[in-house]
Amino acid sequence: MTLKDISPGESCVIRNINLNNLRKRIIDMGLTTGTLVFVRKVAPLGDPIEIHLRGYSLTLRKTEARMIEVEKSDGVKL
Repeated sequence: MTLKDISPGESCVIRNINLNNLRKRIIDMGLTTGTLVFVRKVAPLGDPIEIHLRGYSLTLRKTEARMIEVEKSDGVKL
């Protein structure tokens, strides 16, 4: 499952990041393996996705979200 597949209002934990050319930038933003992420909302056309992690909000493109493997978390809200 990828971050793109998570619905607004759900939480997940990052398991793997498959972005080679953007990996350093994604990691610098705090998206690391084991990080708890809450999906706040998705734009009407599906791009971008707003997420909340480590005390701040971040938006990602669908193409970036597709490359981040996650595992759903049990109802934890940030």
